[in-house]
Amino acid sequence: MKRIALVGAGISAVSTCDALRAGGYDGEIVLLSNEEGVPYDRPPLSKDVLLGRATVRDDVALRPADWYEKQRIELRPGTAVTALRPDEGVLELADGTELTADRIVLATGGTARTLPVPGADDPAVHTLRTWTEAELLRTRLTPGARIAVVGAGLIGAETAAVAAGLGCRVTLIDPVPVPLTAVVGPDIAGALHDRHRAEGIEVVTGGVERIDRAPGADEVTVTVGGHASPITADTVVVGIGIRPDTSLAEAAGLTVDNGIVVDAAQRTSHPRVYAVGDVARRADHPVRHEHWDAAQHGGRAAAAGLLGADAPAEPASWFWSDRYGSRLEAVGSMADAEETVRRGEVRSGAFTVFGLNAGRVVAAAAIDRPKDIKAAQRLIARAVAVTPQRLADESAELRALLRG
Repeated sequence: MKRIALVGAGISAVSTCDALRAGGYDGEIVLLSNEEGVPYDRPPLSKDVLLGRATVRDDVALRPADWYEKQRIELRPGTAVTALRPDEGVLELADGTELTADRIVLATGGTARTLPVPGADDPAVHTLRTWTEAELLRTRLTPGARIAVVGAGLIGAETAAVAAGLGCRVTLIDPVPVPLTAVVGPDIAGALHDRHRAEGIEVVTGGVERIDRAPGADEVTVTVGGHASPITADTVVVGIGIRPDTSLAEAAGLTVDNGIVVDAAQRTSHPRVYAVGDVARRADHPVRHEHWDAAQHGGRAAAAGLLGADAPAEPASWFWSDRYGSRLEAVGSMADAEETVRRGEVRSGAFTVFGLNAGRVVAAAAIDRPKDIKAAQRLIARAVAVTPQRLADESAELRALLRG
Protein backbone atom coordinates (compact mmCIF):
# COMPACT_ATOMS: atom_id res chain seq x y z
CA MET A 1 0.00 0.00 0.00
CA LYS A 2 1.30 3.43 -0.92
CA ARG A 3 -1.30 5.61 0.81
CA ILE A 4 -3.79 5.29 3.63
CA ALA A 5 -6.24 8.15 4.15
CA LEU A 6 -8.13 8.72 7.39
CA VAL A 7 -11.31 10.81 7.60
CA GLY A 8 -11.56 12.31 11.07
CA ALA A 9 -8.85 13.15 13.59
CA GLY A 10 -9.97 12.00 17.03
CA ILE A 11 -8.25 9.50 19.31
CA SER A 12 -9.24 6.53 17.12
CA ALA A 13 -7.71 8.06 13.98
CA VAL A 14 -4.52 9.19 15.72
CA SER A 15 -4.18 5.77 17.38
CA THR A 16 -4.51 4.14 13.95
CA CYS A 17 -1.72 6.34 12.58
CA ASP A 18 0.49 5.63 15.58
CA ALA A 19 -0.02 1.86 15.33
CA LEU A 20 0.58 1.85 11.57
CA ARG A 21 4.00 3.44 11.98
CA ALA A 22 4.83 1.25 14.99
CA GLY A 23 3.85 -1.78 12.89
CA GLY A 24 6.28 -0.87 10.12
CA TYR A 25 4.01 0.78 7.55
CA ASP A 26 6.22 2.97 5.38
CA GLY A 27 3.72 4.41 2.93
CA GLU A 28 1.92 7.73 2.96
CA ILE A 29 -0.59 8.53 5.70
CA VAL A 30 -3.02 11.41 5.14
CA LEU A 31 -5.12 12.57 8.09
CA LEU A 32 -8.11 14.71 7.15
CA SER A 33 -9.79 16.82 9.84
CA ASN A 34 -12.79 19.03 9.24
CA GLU A 35 -11.75 21.15 12.24
CA GLU A 36 -8.91 23.65 12.23
CA GLY A 37 -5.83 23.19 14.39
CA VAL A 38 -4.12 20.08 15.76
CA PRO A 39 -6.28 17.08 16.69
CA TYR A 40 -7.40 17.31 20.31
CA ASP A 41 -8.70 15.10 23.09
CA ARG A 42 -12.42 15.33 23.91
CA PRO A 43 -12.67 14.19 27.57
CA PRO A 44 -11.04 17.42 28.86
CA LEU A 45 -13.75 19.52 27.19
CA SER A 46 -16.21 18.90 30.03
CA LYS A 47 -13.53 19.28 32.68
CA ASP A 48 -10.31 21.26 32.14
CA VAL A 49 -11.63 23.41 29.31
CA LEU A 50 -14.81 24.44 31.13
CA LEU A 51 -12.79 25.07 34.28
CA GLY A 52 -10.40 27.32 32.38
CA ARG A 53 -7.38 25.13 33.09
CA ALA A 54 -6.97 24.46 29.35
CA THR A 55 -7.23 27.73 27.45
CA VAL A 56 -5.64 26.92 24.08
CA ARG A 57 -6.09 23.88 21.91
CA ASP A 58 -2.49 22.78 22.40
CA ASP A 59 -3.36 22.22 26.07
CA VAL A 60 -5.55 19.27 25.06
CA ALA A 61 -3.74 18.16 21.91
CA LEU A 62 -3.61 14.40 21.34
CA ARG A 63 -0.03 14.75 20.12
CA PRO A 64 2.35 17.72 19.86
CA ALA A 65 2.12 19.57 16.56
CA ASP A 66 5.55 18.35 15.42
CA TRP A 67 4.63 14.69 16.05
CA TYR A 68 2.82 14.50 12.72
CA GLU A 69 5.87 15.67 10.80
CA LYS A 70 8.15 13.31 12.70
CA GLN A 71 5.82 10.40 11.97
CA ARG A 72 5.51 11.47 8.32
CA ILE A 73 1.77 11.98 8.64
CA GLU A 74 0.28 14.57 6.34
CA LEU A 75 -2.23 16.41 8.53
CA ARG A 76 -4.83 18.41 6.63
CA PRO A 77 -6.88 20.48 9.10
CA GLY A 78 -10.00 22.26 7.93
CA THR A 79 -10.58 19.68 5.21
CA ALA A 80 -14.12 18.39 4.84
CA VAL A 81 -14.87 15.21 2.90
CA THR A 82 -18.11 15.32 0.93
CA ALA A 83 -18.22 11.87 -0.67
CA LEU A 84 -16.53 8.48 -0.74
CA ARG A 85 -16.19 6.27 -3.84
CA PRO A 86 -14.91 3.03 -2.31
CA ASP A 87 -14.52 0.99 -5.50
CA GLU A 88 -12.09 3.63 -6.79
CA GLY A 89 -10.56 4.48 -3.41
CA VAL A 90 -11.48 8.13 -3.92
CA LEU A 91 -12.45 10.80 -1.42
CA GLU A 92 -14.18 13.90 -2.76
CA LEU A 93 -13.21 17.03 -0.81
CA ALA A 94 -15.25 20.16 -0.15
CA ASP A 95 -12.81 22.31 -2.16
CA GLY A 96 -13.62 20.29 -5.29
CA THR A 97 -10.44 18.21 -5.33
CA GLU A 98 -10.13 14.46 -4.93
CA LEU A 99 -7.79 12.26 -2.89
CA THR A 100 -7.02 8.71 -3.93
CA ALA A 101 -5.88 6.08 -1.43
CA ASP A 102 -5.30 2.35 -1.37
CA ARG A 103 -7.21 2.08 1.91
CA ILE A 104 -9.54 4.49 3.66
CA VAL A 105 -10.32 4.65 7.38
CA LEU A 106 -13.52 6.38 8.47
CA ALA A 107 -13.16 7.96 11.92
CA THR A 108 -16.01 10.42 11.57
CA GLY A 109 -17.20 10.10 15.17
CA GLY A 110 -20.60 11.54 15.96
CA THR A 111 -22.58 14.69 16.49
CA ALA A 112 -24.24 15.72 19.73
CA ARG A 113 -27.90 14.78 19.95
CA THR A 114 -30.27 17.70 20.19
CA LEU A 115 -33.58 17.91 22.02
CA PRO A 116 -36.53 17.12 19.74
CA VAL A 117 -38.75 19.72 21.39
CA PRO A 118 -40.00 23.23 20.56
CA GLY A 119 -37.44 25.90 21.43
CA ALA A 120 -34.43 23.58 21.29
CA ASP A 121 -32.84 25.88 18.70
CA ASP A 122 -32.79 28.88 21.07
CA PRO A 123 -29.30 30.47 21.32
CA ALA A 124 -29.33 29.78 25.06
CA VAL A 125 -29.22 26.03 24.32
CA HIS A 126 -25.74 24.52 24.04
CA THR A 127 -24.20 21.13 23.32
CA LEU A 128 -20.68 20.03 24.26
CA ARG A 129 -18.85 18.01 21.63
CA THR A 130 -16.21 20.30 20.10
CA TRP A 131 -13.53 22.73 21.24
CA THR A 132 -15.55 25.64 19.86
CA GLU A 133 -18.64 24.58 21.82
CA ALA A 134 -16.62 24.19 25.01
CA GLU A 135 -15.03 27.63 24.62
CA LEU A 136 -18.43 29.24 24.14
CA LEU A 137 -20.00 27.40 27.06
CA ARG A 138 -17.10 28.37 29.33
CA THR A 139 -18.07 32.03 28.95
CA ARG A 140 -21.57 31.21 30.22
CA LEU A 141 -20.52 29.45 33.42
CA THR A 142 -20.17 32.51 35.65
CA PRO A 143 -20.95 32.79 39.38
CA GLY A 144 -24.68 33.07 39.94
CA ALA A 145 -25.62 32.04 36.40
CA ARG A 146 -28.65 29.77 36.22
CA ILE A 147 -27.67 26.63 34.33
CA ALA A 148 -30.09 23.86 33.35
CA VAL A 149 -28.30 20.66 32.35
CA VAL A 150 -30.42 18.16 30.43
CA GLY A 151 -29.09 14.61 30.71
CA ALA A 152 -27.35 13.17 33.77
CA GLY A 153 -25.07 10.71 31.98
CA LEU A 154 -21.32 11.18 31.89
CA ILE A 155 -21.12 14.49 30.00
CA GLY A 156 -24.16 16.03 31.69
CA ALA A 157 -23.03 15.02 35.18
CA GLU A 158 -19.50 16.31 34.63
CA THR A 159 -20.80 19.61 33.23
CA ALA A 160 -23.20 20.03 36.15
CA ALA A 161 -20.37 19.38 38.63
CA VAL A 162 -18.08 21.90 36.95
CA ALA A 163 -20.82 24.53 36.77
CA ALA A 164 -21.64 24.09 40.45
CA GLY A 165 -17.95 24.37 41.34
CA LEU A 166 -17.78 27.65 39.42
CA GLY A 167 -20.60 29.09 41.50
CA CYS A 168 -23.49 28.58 39.09
CA ARG A 169 -27.01 27.74 40.24
CA VAL A 170 -27.50 24.36 38.59
CA THR A 171 -30.58 22.27 37.83
CA LEU A 172 -29.93 18.75 36.51
CA ILE A 173 -32.75 17.20 34.50
CA ASP A 174 -33.08 13.56 33.45
CA PRO A 175 -36.10 11.31 32.79
CA VAL A 176 -34.43 8.42 34.67
CA PRO A 177 -34.56 8.59 38.49
CA VAL A 178 -31.05 7.16 38.90
CA PRO A 179 -29.03 7.44 35.67
CA LEU A 180 -26.25 4.93 34.84
CA THR A 181 -27.86 2.15 36.92
CA ALA A 182 -27.80 -0.26 33.98
CA VAL A 183 -24.12 0.47 33.39
CA VAL A 184 -22.61 0.53 36.88
CA GLY A 185 -25.32 -0.98 39.10
CA PRO A 186 -27.68 0.69 41.60
CA ASP A 187 -25.21 1.21 44.47
CA ILE A 188 -22.61 3.10 42.44
CA ALA A 189 -25.22 4.94 40.37
CA GLY A 190 -27.14 5.96 43.49
CA ALA A 191 -24.04 7.24 45.25
CA LEU A 192 -23.04 9.27 42.21
CA HIS A 193 -26.49 10.79 41.71
CA ASP A 194 -26.92 11.61 45.41
CA ARG A 195 -23.68 13.58 45.26
CA HIS A 196 -25.35 16.16 43.00
CA ARG A 197 -27.86 17.04 45.70
CA ALA A 198 -25.15 17.10 48.35
CA GLU A 199 -23.29 19.69 46.26
CA GLY A 200 -26.35 21.95 46.09
CA ILE A 201 -27.64 20.99 42.65
CA GLU A 202 -31.40 20.75 42.16
CA VAL A 203 -32.16 17.35 40.62
CA VAL A 204 -35.36 17.07 38.57
CA THR A 205 -36.73 13.80 37.20
CA GLY A 206 -38.67 14.11 33.97
CA GLY A 207 -38.42 14.76 30.26
CA VAL A 208 -38.09 18.22 28.74
CA GLU A 209 -41.24 19.16 26.83
CA ARG A 210 -40.37 22.63 25.56
CA ILE A 211 -38.07 25.63 25.93
CA ASP A 212 -39.56 29.13 25.77
CA ARG A 213 -38.28 32.68 25.73
CA ALA A 214 -40.56 35.64 26.40
CA PRO A 215 -40.19 38.61 23.99
CA GLY A 216 -37.11 40.63 24.93
CA ALA A 217 -36.15 38.28 27.77
CA ASP A 218 -32.52 37.33 28.48
CA GLU A 219 -33.57 34.02 30.02
CA VAL A 220 -35.50 30.94 28.95
CA THR A 221 -37.91 28.63 30.72
CA VAL A 222 -37.65 24.85 30.51
CA THR A 223 -40.88 22.90 30.89
CA VAL A 224 -40.35 19.41 32.33
CA GLY A 225 -43.08 16.79 32.31
CA GLY A 226 -44.37 16.11 35.82
CA HIS A 227 -42.54 19.10 37.30
CA ALA A 228 -44.78 21.68 38.96
CA SER A 229 -43.40 24.81 37.30
CA PRO A 230 -41.01 25.70 34.44
CA ILE A 231 -37.31 26.02 35.27
CA THR A 232 -35.80 29.42 34.57
CA ALA A 233 -32.31 29.34 33.10
CA ASP A 234 -29.76 31.65 31.53
CA THR A 235 -28.14 28.70 29.76
CA VAL A 236 -29.31 25.20 28.89
CA VAL A 237 -26.72 22.47 28.31
CA VAL A 238 -27.89 19.34 26.50
CA GLY A 239 -25.87 16.18 27.16
CA ILE A 240 -27.99 13.31 25.86
CA GLY A 241 -25.47 11.37 23.83
CA ILE A 242 -24.35 11.42 20.21
CA ARG A 243 -25.52 10.29 16.79
CA PRO A 244 -22.85 8.39 14.82
CA ASP A 245 -21.88 10.35 11.72
CA THR A 246 -22.53 7.66 9.13
CA SER A 247 -23.48 9.95 6.23
CA LEU A 248 -20.39 9.22 4.11
CA ALA A 249 -20.70 5.48 4.70
CA GLU A 250 -24.41 5.37 3.92
CA ALA A 251 -24.04 7.35 0.70
CA ALA A 252 -21.21 5.02 -0.34
CA GLY A 253 -23.38 1.93 0.18
CA LEU A 254 -21.55 0.53 3.21
CA THR A 255 -23.51 -1.54 5.73
CA VAL A 256 -24.80 0.77 8.47
CA ASP A 257 -26.85 -0.33 11.48
CA ASN A 258 -26.44 1.82 14.59
CA GLY A 259 -23.04 2.76 13.25
CA ILE A 260 -20.81 1.52 10.47
CA VAL A 261 -20.71 -2.25 10.86
CA VAL A 262 -17.18 -3.69 11.08
CA ASP A 263 -15.45 -6.97 11.85
CA ALA A 264 -12.76 -7.65 14.47
CA ALA A 265 -10.17 -5.92 12.26
CA GLN A 266 -12.46 -2.87 11.85
CA ARG A 267 -13.14 -3.73 8.18
CA THR A 268 -16.44 -2.49 6.79
CA SER A 269 -18.58 -4.26 4.20
CA HIS A 270 -16.18 -2.92 1.54
CA PRO A 271 -12.65 -4.42 1.71
CA ARG A 272 -11.00 -1.09 0.89
CA VAL A 273 -12.67 0.77 3.78
CA TYR A 274 -12.22 0.52 7.57
CA ALA A 275 -14.05 2.35 10.36
CA VAL A 276 -12.95 3.17 13.90
CA GLY A 277 -14.10 5.05 16.98
CA ASP A 278 -17.59 6.16 17.98
CA VAL A 279 -18.95 5.70 14.46
CA ALA A 280 -18.06 1.98 14.26
CA ARG A 281 -19.99 -0.99 15.62
CA ARG A 282 -18.62 -4.50 15.72
CA ALA A 283 -20.94 -6.91 13.90
CA ASP A 284 -20.84 -9.25 16.92
CA HIS A 285 -21.68 -6.45 19.42
CA PRO A 286 -25.22 -5.13 19.88
CA VAL A 287 -24.03 -1.63 20.86
CA ARG A 288 -21.28 0.81 19.99
CA HIS A 289 -18.72 1.61 22.68
CA GLU A 290 -18.47 5.41 22.85
CA HIS A 291 -15.46 5.53 25.14
CA TRP A 292 -11.89 6.76 24.78
CA ASP A 293 -10.32 3.39 25.56
CA ALA A 294 -12.49 1.57 23.02
CA ALA A 295 -11.62 4.13 20.35
CA GLN A 296 -7.92 3.67 21.03
CA HIS A 297 -8.21 -0.11 20.82
CA GLY A 298 -10.21 0.15 17.59
CA GLY A 299 -7.42 2.19 16.04
CA ARG A 300 -4.87 -0.47 16.94
CA ALA A 301 -7.12 -3.22 15.59
CA ALA A 302 -7.57 -1.34 12.30
CA ALA A 303 -3.83 -0.85 11.94
CA ALA A 304 -3.29 -4.59 12.46
CA GLY A 305 -5.91 -5.37 9.83
CA LEU A 306 -4.40 -2.93 7.37
CA LEU A 307 -0.98 -4.51 7.90
CA GLY A 308 -2.31 -8.04 7.52
CA ALA A 309 -1.61 -8.94 11.13
CA ASP A 310 -3.90 -10.53 13.70
CA ALA A 311 -6.09 -8.09 15.57
CA PRO A 312 -5.01 -7.60 19.19
CA ALA A 313 -7.13 -9.31 21.84
CA GLU A 314 -10.11 -7.14 22.70
CA PRO A 315 -10.03 -6.06 26.35
CA ALA A 316 -13.16 -5.54 28.41
CA SER A 317 -14.56 -2.08 27.83
CA TRP A 318 -13.32 0.53 30.32
CA PHE A 319 -14.27 4.13 30.98
CA TRP A 320 -13.94 6.83 33.61
CA SER A 321 -15.66 10.01 34.70
CA ASP A 322 -14.45 12.78 37.02
CA ARG A 323 -16.73 14.90 39.20
CA TYR A 324 -16.53 16.68 42.56
CA GLY A 325 -12.94 15.59 43.01
CA SER A 326 -13.85 11.89 42.73
CA ARG A 327 -13.35 9.43 39.90
CA LEU A 328 -15.75 6.79 38.66
CA GLU A 329 -14.18 3.87 36.77
CA ALA A 330 -16.00 0.93 35.23
CA VAL A 331 -14.88 -2.13 33.32
CA GLY A 332 -17.01 -4.70 31.50
CA SER A 333 -20.80 -4.65 31.46
CA MET A 334 -23.03 -5.16 34.49
CA ALA A 335 -25.67 -6.44 32.07
CA ASP A 336 -23.55 -9.60 31.77
CA ALA A 337 -23.58 -10.25 35.53
CA GLU A 338 -25.75 -12.81 37.33
CA GLU A 339 -24.92 -11.36 40.73
CA THR A 340 -23.06 -8.42 42.25
CA VAL A 341 -20.69 -8.18 45.19
CA ARG A 342 -19.83 -4.97 47.02
CA ARG A 343 -16.36 -4.34 48.41
CA GLY A 344 -16.30 -1.45 50.87
CA GLU A 345 -19.09 0.59 52.43
CA VAL A 346 -21.38 2.84 50.43
CA ARG A 347 -21.38 5.44 53.20
CA SER A 348 -17.61 5.81 52.87
CA GLY A 349 -18.07 7.24 49.38
CA ALA A 350 -15.26 5.05 48.02
CA PHE A 351 -16.28 1.48 47.22
CA THR A 352 -16.39 -1.11 44.45
CA VAL A 353 -19.10 -3.34 43.01
CA PHE A 354 -18.10 -6.47 41.12
CA GLY A 355 -20.36 -8.25 38.65
CA LEU A 356 -20.03 -12.06 38.51
CA ASN A 357 -21.23 -14.70 36.11
CA ALA A 358 -20.61 -18.40 36.69
CA GLY A 359 -18.09 -17.64 39.42
CA ARG A 360 -15.98 -15.26 37.36
CA VAL A 361 -15.74 -11.48 37.32
CA VAL A 362 -17.29 -9.99 34.18
CA ALA A 363 -17.63 -6.36 35.29
CA ALA A 364 -16.73 -3.91 38.03
CA ALA A 365 -17.43 -0.29 38.90
CA ALA A 366 -15.73 1.77 41.57
CA ILE A 367 -15.56 5.24 43.05
CA ASP A 368 -12.03 6.33 43.99
CA ARG A 369 -10.65 2.78 44.07
CA PRO A 370 -8.38 2.52 41.02
CA LYS A 371 -6.48 -0.52 42.31
CA ASP A 372 -9.72 -2.49 42.47
CA ILE A 373 -10.43 -1.69 38.82
CA LYS A 374 -6.92 -2.69 37.74
CA ALA A 375 -7.38 -6.01 39.54
CA ALA A 376 -10.82 -6.46 37.99
CA GLN A 377 -9.38 -5.93 34.51
CA ARG A 378 -6.90 -8.74 35.12
CA LEU A 379 -9.53 -11.01 36.68
CA ILE A 380 -11.76 -10.53 33.63
CA ALA A 381 -8.93 -11.03 31.13
CA ARG A 382 -7.74 -14.23 32.80
CA ALA A 383 -11.25 -15.56 33.61
CA VAL A 384 -10.11 -16.36 37.16
CA ALA A 385 -12.58 -18.27 39.32
CA VAL A 386 -13.46 -16.31 42.47
CA THR A 387 -15.94 -16.51 45.31
CA PRO A 388 -18.21 -13.61 46.35
CA GLN A 389 -16.92 -13.94 49.91
CA ARG A 390 -13.29 -13.35 48.96
CA LEU A 391 -14.18 -10.40 46.73
CA ALA A 392 -16.15 -8.76 49.52
CA ASP A 393 -13.47 -9.36 52.17
CA GLU A 394 -11.31 -6.24 52.26
CA SER A 395 -8.70 -8.05 54.32
CA ALA A 396 -8.06 -10.30 51.29
CA GLU A 397 -5.80 -8.72 48.70
CA LEU A 398 -7.27 -8.78 45.22
CA ARG A 399 -3.83 -9.50 43.81
CA ALA A 400 -3.89 -12.79 45.70
CA LEU A 401 -7.04 -13.79 43.77
CA LEU A 402 -5.09 -13.54 40.53
CA ARG A 403 -2.81 -16.30 41.81
CA GLY A 404 -5.79 -18.54 42.48
